[in-house]
Amino acid sequence: MNIILRPIGIVEAEIVTALKEQLALVFGCPVRIALSLAVPELAYHTERAQYRASLFIDMIVRQEILKGEKLLGITGVDLFSKDLNFVFGEASPSQNAAVISLYRLRDEISDGLPDNELVLKRTVKEAVHELGHLFGLDHCSNTRCVMHFSSCLADTDIKENSFCSKCQPKLIK
Repeated sequence: MNIILRPIGIVEAEIVTALKEQLALVFGCPVRIALSLAVPELAYHTERAQYRASLFIDMIVRQEILKGEKLLGITGVDLFSKDLNFVFGEASPSQNAAVISLYRLRDEISDGLPDNELVLKRTVKEAVHELGHLFGLDHCSNTRCVMHFSSCLADTDIKENSFCSKCQPKLIK
């Protein structure tokens, strides 16, 4: 089993490289970075000024995926999903693919500069969360578990980047 990271649009190489290292530790499997794809303009919703997350997933699964691979798209654009104003990410277990967005994970600190360490921590948590869905996990009621649903940055910030004692044994590898 492998995890493939697929940048979509402009995504900082430092974030993708750090994410690769962290995901290899969390899931104990090889992680590789694939070539970047362009942002799918057909996914853009003019009235919302956002992109439909499911269309990003559809686009990345059109690339060749070998049996047992999990595919994670990473983008910097604002994503939404049906019935939600925005999403940090979305997973499609049936397609073995997910996408996360850095757009709302970026938080400016008081002097107006981005806190890159905080952005990376949030990115890892959301990536582990979406990949957790691809490994058979549902949302968890434990607010510290990485599988807890994040409706805001405070939810993401409070949770760990690992699975709780109830979720860890349920991982399908």
